[in-house]
Amino acid sequence: MKEVVIVGASGHGKVVADIVLKSGDKVFGFLDDNPKMEGTFCGFPVLGRTDEWKMLQDKFFIIAIGNPGIRESMSHKIQGEFYTAIHPSAQISLIDIKIEEGTTIMANAVINSGSYVGRHCIINSTAVVEHDNRISDFVHISVGAKVAGTVEIGARTWIGMGACINNNLSICSDCIIGAGAVVIKSIEESGIYIGVPARKLKVD
Repeated sequence: MKEVVIVGASGHGKVVADIVLKSGDKVFGFLDDNPKMEGTFCGFPVLGRTDEWKMLQDKFFIIAIGNPGIRESMSHKIQGEFYTAIHPSAQISLIDIKIEEGTTIMANAVINSGSYVGRHCIINSTAVVEHDNRISDFVHISVGAKVAGTVEIGARTWIGMGACINNNLSICSDCIIGAGAVVIKSIEESGIYIGVPARKLKVD
């Protein structure tokens, strides 16, 4: 049984805690930098601020923070061993799959054959990652999003709830694909993309 410290006492942290428990491991407690966060959170001890990870080096860590940039920064700060949280109901192919450390795969998500998921990603509840995709580090694929086959997604990109990505496309790093957007051509410039079909949001 692994003892897991969850970084981020939030709603997302609650979901990660549930996955840890359902995987047969132990939630040792939470770290959080909110000065008002103390005592317990969802029944587990708040162990202190994130700087205190050094006192817990014999534990596993997982970062339960939705924002990709913050998740990346925290992964550089904490130098411990990272836990990969995979909900028992997730449907993950047994053929040619690679899932890197620190990633969270939530309930009823699907990852099909030939796909690669990088470090500290979030594949949220009911999201679909089809065959032969390459998901780079710190990507967040939100609830119910669907990524068709042979898609490449760059680091720190956030695919919004219910968004759809057509097959054989690439999306560069540091993009936000809005909720419900439909991407039908490759995206080569970082930014926010919304609508059907998805177009870059102009920011004045």
